[in-house]
Amino acid sequence: MAFVLPLITWWGYKEVQNQIVQPQAVVVLGGSTRRLEREKFTAEFVRQHPNIPIWITGGSPPSFTQRVFTKAGVDPKRLHLDYEAVDTVTNFTTLVDDLQARGIKSVYLITSDFHMRRACVIGEIILGSRGIYLKPVPVPSEKPPESIEKSIRDGARAILWIATGYTGVNVVKNKR
Repeated sequence: MAFVLPLITWWGYKEVQNQIVQPQAVVVLGGSTRRLEREKFTAEFVRQHPNIPIWITGGSPPSFTQRVFTKAGVDPKRLHLDYEAVDTVTNFTTLVDDLQARGIKSVYLITSDFHMRRACVIGEIILGSRGIYLKPVPVPSEKPPESIEKSIRDGARAILWIATGYTGVNVVKNKR
């Protein structure tokens, strides 16, 4: 019980903060298919949030991404395209310093619904380490959720990054 009470208190605090703090940016994890589902979903979503910047990490080639947003009437100056990441953990590690430097305290996190659990685990750890909250916005798909093992593995990698600055990406690539 002594272990459970602090955990419940922390979780409750995080939930209240997520409700109070309004997101100041959108973070989109790349990796959608040739149909550009995540980009198209985001282009529609940000039309309802016209004053916040959009970070897209990884994913479709820049010209395709920019075309989707331009066609939706979204000002391309709002887009920040990042292609440094090689996987979900590095999606967050390559952006977190920039978000923090800009004073961003909360973001909408957009990714496919089957990928959201793992993305939230990693995001809560990496963004949370800098005081940045995330509000998940899943893109509907017909795929089943990813395995819990992937969430645990990448959650551990996120903790490793916080402790050492190393993402363990080479170890994961060699296991695939």
